[in-house]
Amino acid sequence: MKAARGRRKAEGGRQKSQARMRRAGTSSFKGAHVLVVGDAMLDRYWFGDVERISPEAPVPIVKIGREEERAGGAANVARNAAALGARVILLSVVGADEPGARLESLLKRERVEPKLHHDRGVKTTVKLRVIAGRNQQLLRVDFEKAPGHEVLASKLRDFENLLGEVDSVILSDYGKGGLTHIVRMIALARRAGKPVLVDPKGTDYSRYRGATLITPNRSEFSEVAGAWTNERDLDARAQQLRRRLDAKALLVTRGAEGMTLFQATGRVHVPTRAREISDVSGAGDTVIATLAVALACGVRMHDAVRLANRAAGIVVGKFGTAVVTPKELFGG
Repeated sequence: MKAARGRRKAEGGRQKSQARMRRAGTSSFKGAHVLVVGDAMLDRYWFGDVERISPEAPVPIVKIGREEERAGGAANVARNAAALGARVILLSVVGADEPGARLESLLKRERVEPKLHHDRGVKTTVKLRVIAGRNQQLLRVDFEKAPGHEVLASKLRDFENLLGEVDSVILSDYGKGGLTHIVRMIALARRAGKPVLVDPKGTDYSRYRGATLITPNRSEFSEVAGAWTNERDLDARAQQLRRRLDAKALLVTRGAEGMTLFQATGRVHVPTRAREISDVSGAGDTVIATLAVALACGVRMHDAVRLANRAAGIVVGKFGTAVVTPKELFGG
């Protein structure tokens, strides 16, 4: 009898969560308010055709015919959340330079509220990609320099002040130095009762302790927890890491295998929904943005993961860092 009541309660919870998810889709997530913090960068694309090989060295000569610029890194996370209809604030550090100004302009155009600290001691991180033929990447050139500690301390004060305005927090770590104070940020968000989602980088996950949800991809997870031999081994390693980090949940994104959510109550695996893969760059940004917006609307964790998986399947069919719209995600 108790078991039957438990099943009815669980089913009722699922129905309520699904109803919240439908309402969120209908309203395009407009009630959500998300704070994104991390390493923002500018993605530049030069498109052209290879006409001949250089006489100076055995390398192709690309005649550039078109240029594009897109917000990248944490800025791409922010634009993904905004594309779903959420109100989004991006807190980051950029250089006092032309790419920094250009990034700010792009963010405003995509309805992201940029709170950017301009540091004259750094250069805005720029990733320049040279593309030829049928979207074939020939070369990527990175320009970057870590921000100073003084400007990062100022960002921490702004973070604390903004917590009262938002429903969820994303900490997007690209390893560029913008999240030096991430331990303090997680503690502040947790104290404020805000779900805090972390897209991790590197092997020192102790700095993410206390996060609500951590979202490593397959490669990142194996670097920290070791390679697994089967699904039972994966479960054991993931749950051990989740408990060690005092995280409510751990989501391992597994590429073509989909993604697996680990919580204290067990695991939920969602198979991939990709139709045709064009470019996987930025897919992790889409996943964590969708999760944060859904959780901000009250969607249950496992349902938010299903939405994020659907969004990832859509975005990998697009070239470069891209976004998913509510119409694409929910249909209609």
